[in-house]
Amino acid sequence: MTIPSNYDYLIVGGGAAGLSLAYHISQEPRLATKRVLLIEPEAKDQNDRTWSFWADEPMLFDGIVAHEWSKIAFRSPGFERVFPLTRHRYKMIRGLDYYQFVRTALAAAPQFTCLRGSVSKLQAAAAGVAAETSAGTFTAQYAFDSRPPQMSQRPDKHRYLLQHFVGWEVETTQPAFDPGTVEFMDFRGEQQHEARFMYVLPFSERRALVEYTLFSAEVLPKAEYEQAMRDYLAGLGVTDFRIEAEEVGAIPMTDHPLPATGGVHIINLGTRAGRAKPSTGYAFKRIQAHSARLVQALAATGRPPTNPTGDRWQFHLFDTLLLDIMQRQGQQTREIFTEMFQRNSPERMFDFLDEKTSWKENFQVMNSVTPWPFLRSIWHVLRGRPGQRKEGV
Repeated sequence: MTIPSNYDYLIVGGGAAGLSLAYHISQEPRLATKRVLLIEPEAKDQNDRTWSFWADEPMLFDGIVAHEWSKIAFRSPGFERVFPLTRHRYKMIRGLDYYQFVRTALAAAPQFTCLRGSVSKLQAAAAGVAAETSAGTFTAQYAFDSRPPQMSQRPDKHRYLLQHFVGWEVETTQPAFDPGTVEFMDFRGEQQHEARFMYVLPFSERRALVEYTLFSAEVLPKAEYEQAMRDYLAGLGVTDFRIEAEEVGAIPMTDHPLPATGGVHIINLGTRAGRAKPSTGYAFKRIQAHSARLVQALAATGRPPTNPTGDRWQFHLFDTLLLDIMQRQGQQTREIFTEMFQRNSPERMFDFLDEKTSWKENFQVMNSVTPWPFLRSIWHVLRGRPGQRKEGV
């Protein structure tokens, strides 16, 4: 079947960001006449990931939340606490549920055309933008690009780390987990000069997603993640378990500039637009906020907003300072988060990480941690050169 070559909107990529924007458009009556082409290079027919996030208000995807929790636990040597959540809930969505939910909605919306293919070039054209793809050339007024960013790294100017992890969804023969409590960060293991912690989403007393997560420059041999998870489970008294599913990931964490646009008619999405928070890697809710902001402006004015992301500069600075500490002395991350959770409520912490806090609240959070590591990082920022790890440290 031959499909049209000209559209109002072109969405490049059908992952979390591309599908989020498509779904937000489909739910906006003022954009119901806009013709949208979604180009995705591969079928999204497997549960290839999960997204976790905290929320204090209803979201468009609440109907496919697989599990939610009302308590989180933070643990490090000398400090452990289980925090009841009052305003927030911690939630998880499975990738396959998300893909199927959005694609069902798009199939019912005649304004959408979905095409399997890859985009090799996006460039300005008389109609707005032209996309050269494996299925031909298409034009649109605006293109929304969620392809992974292409960065020419400048380690003399910016910081480049990864949040990398391996996770198992396990079924145990004996009760081992508290199904009401997320193990948000368990820093009790050896840090080895990096930030290393266990993260556990329990679904029942005998079933949980257990992940070993690190913030560092290099991934580990897979066997090291697996051994850390086995040791953690053994510490819970679990030696007999079955692995039902596995997750492997490496999320770039950087203060390298990631522009919100690729041109007047090209708007970046997802990690390409810096929607993975540089200091934590959390992206799902930031992607939803970005999609809502874009769609509101398109519906109201016919154009994307002048400031597509609405990011506030002070939070970019906070992210840069923490990345600098992680790069210089990653093991200090444990002490920083320990002080934050000792001296702030999780509600304030979640608001801070969501970039919703006021200047006063930002000061309260920053004043709750030992200042010296941040003062050193401020010096590195002022001189325009990232801090470096000393040999052997």
